[in-house]
Amino acid sequence: MTNNDILIRLRYAFDIKNVDMVEIFKLGGMNYTKEEVLNMLIKINDEEEAPETYISCNNKMLEAFLNGLITFKRGPQKPKEGQAEGPLPVSGKESPNNMLLKKVKIALSLTTEEMLEILYDGGIKVTKGELGAILRNPSHRNYKECGDSFVRNFLRGLTYKYRG
Repeated sequence: MTNNDILIRLRYAFDIKNVDMVEIFKLGGMNYTKEEVLNMLIKINDEEEAPETYISCNNKMLEAFLNGLITFKRGPQKPKEGQAEGPLPVSGKESPNNMLLKKVKIALSLTTEEMLEILYDGGIKVTKGELGAILRNPSHRNYKECGDSFVRNFLRGLTYKYRG
């Protein structure tokens, strides 16, 4: 599953308008025009070649979008002492699948039980321990990398919950 697929599915699940997509990227610290965002949202099949205008979304771009989504949904955070004001820092080093689960959980203020319910609605039954391992810091010894099918089911569950 590509980062562009994740953007397309998140946009559909939350029914995000084009103007709001641009705003979310801006809140995450990346400025894109509406046309550039639309070029990221082009669906590409494995057999066909991408058009010249297609923009491939890398991990930093996805992380910036997810950080912007947090700010968009929850409002700007007041900086703590010694912390710079502005968007959250972007590293782009973590697995995009794990990052997606963590940041969507934060953006929507979801509890672990609500996450488990969304996953169940998406067609996957997970224990609290398994979910906890996915949400851990990558340097933790019990960290578990999240697979594409897990994310697909999570996004399907989000779609059921927010689009009916």
